[in-house]
Amino acid sequence: MRDKLKIVTIGGGSSYTPELMEGFIKRYHELPIKEIWLVDIEEGKEKMEIVGNLAQRMWDAAGYPVKVHLTLDRREALKDADFVTTQFRVGRLYARIKDERIPFSYGMLGQETNGAGGIFKAFRTIPVILDIVNDMKELCPNAWLINFTNPSGMVTEAIIKHGKWKKCIGLCNVGVNLMIREPEALGMSQEDCIYRFAGLNHFHWHRVTDKYGNNLKDKIVQKTYEGVDMGVPVNILDIPPEREQQEVMDCIPCGYHRYYYNYDVLYQHGYEEYLRNETRAEMVKKTEDGLFELYKDPNLKEKPKLLEKRGGKNYSNAACECVSAIYNDKRHMMVVSTQNDGAISCLANDSIVEVSAYITGQGAQPIAWGEFQSAERGWLQLMKAMEECTIEAAITGNYGMALQAFMMNPCIISGHNAKQMLDEMLVAHEKYLPQFKDKIQELKAQGVYPKDPVVVDLMKNNL
Repeated sequence: MRDKLKIVTIGGGSSYTPELMEGFIKRYHELPIKEIWLVDIEEGKEKMEIVGNLAQRMWDAAGYPVKVHLTLDRREALKDADFVTTQFRVGRLYARIKDERIPFSYGMLGQETNGAGGIFKAFRTIPVILDIVNDMKELCPNAWLINFTNPSGMVTEAIIKHGKWKKCIGLCNVGVNLMIREPEALGMSQEDCIYRFAGLNHFHWHRVTDKYGNNLKDKIVQKTYEGVDMGVPVNILDIPPEREQQEVMDCIPCGYHRYYYNYDVLYQHGYEEYLRNETRAEMVKKTEDGLFELYKDPNLKEKPKLLEKRGGKNYSNAACECVSAIYNDKRHMMVVSTQNDGAISCLANDSIVEVSAYITGQGAQPIAWGEFQSAERGWLQLMKAMEECTIEAAITGNYGMALQAFMMNPCIISGHNAKQMLDEMLVAHEKYLPQFKDKIQELKAQGVYPKDPVVVDLMKNNL
C-alpha cells in the first residue's frame, strides 16, 4: 500500500465527519494521509461545505499537511483511492422521520435500524452502495471499503455477497462503547478484560472474562440492574431484560435487544414521543441543526461536545482504528461485520455476521464463537433470514419478498396492517425506491397514501 494515502468519505456532509477527522488526526503518526475527499449529493452540498471547512481547520490546527477536498462528483473522488468510508443516509433525516412515524401510526415500533424503518433504510441504501462498488471496481480496484452506513450488517452483506467486493468491513460503535463502559463500571481497565462478540449488527451478544479466565457476566448484569450506565446507545431506553431471563443466558445481550426483549415498554415510550412529535429522528434533526450552527464558527477547530448527543460517540475509534489496523497489519481485535467463515456454527459460512475479529493487512479474521444456546440460536437464525429477504427485495424490487421480510421481523405485528404499512412506506419513499417503481404506481392508482400529518407535510414539500 502507498505511503501517501488518499481517503474518500461518501456522505462527507454528515455531522459525524468531525468525529472521523479527529480519529484520523490522532492516528496521523501511523497513517500517512495526504488527502481526504468528502463526497455528497447536491442536496447535501451546503452541509458538506460547512463541515468540510471545519475539517480543514482541524487538520490545520493539528499542523499536518493534509488537504480536504469537497466534491459532488463521486467518480472524481474515487479515482486511485486507498480507503473509502461510507456514512451516507439516502433521503437524509427526512426519510428517517418517515421510517419512524409511519410505523407508530400503525401501532408498531418505529426505529432507524430495527423493524420497518431498518428494512426501508436497507431498501434505499443497498442499490446505492452497489453502484458505489461498481465505480470502485473501475476507479480504485485495490481500495478497502469501510462501511458505517446503517443497517450496517445488511449493507455489508450486500457489498460482499452481491457486489462481489471482498475488501469490505462493516463497522458499528456499539461494541466499542460496551468495551469502554463495562470495565469502567467494574473498576477495571480495558486491558484486564477479554471480550468475544457474536451475532448480527445491532443484534449481537458478548462474553467477557478477566485475564485469569473468570467469567464477569454476573457482575456486569448486576451493575445493569443497579442502573449503572453500561454503554447502552443514547437512542435506546435503558430498560434491561427481565432478570430471570438474563440469568439463564450464558452471554450478555447488546442494547438493541431491548427492542425485542422489552418490546411493549419501548413501544409505549416511543409512542408517547411520537404523539409529542419527538421521535428520535425529529430530535436528531434538531441536534443536527444545532451542530451545523456550531460548525459554521470560523474559530471552531475541534469536535464540539454536542456531537456526543448525536449517537455516534466513539465512531472514530471504530472507523479510524480499522483503517490503521489494515494499513499497518496490526492484528488488532475489533468487533466488525464480516464473512462468517465458520465463526458462528449455526449460520452459513458466507453469511455476514458481527463478531470479534483480528484486523490484519488482509482484512478481518473472525474469531470462533462456537455454539449458541437454543434461544439465542433461534433469534439469530430468524433475524438472518429476515435480513436475507430484505437484501433480496432491495436488489430486485420484489414486493412479495419485501412482504416476507415484514412478516418475519419481530418488531412488526404480522398481518393485514403490516401489509398496509408496507404499502404506505413504499409510496412515502417513492423518490428513493426506483426498484419498486411499478408497484408504487399500482399502489398510488389504488389511492394508497400515508396518513401521518408530519409525513404528509414532508411529501408535500418533496422531502
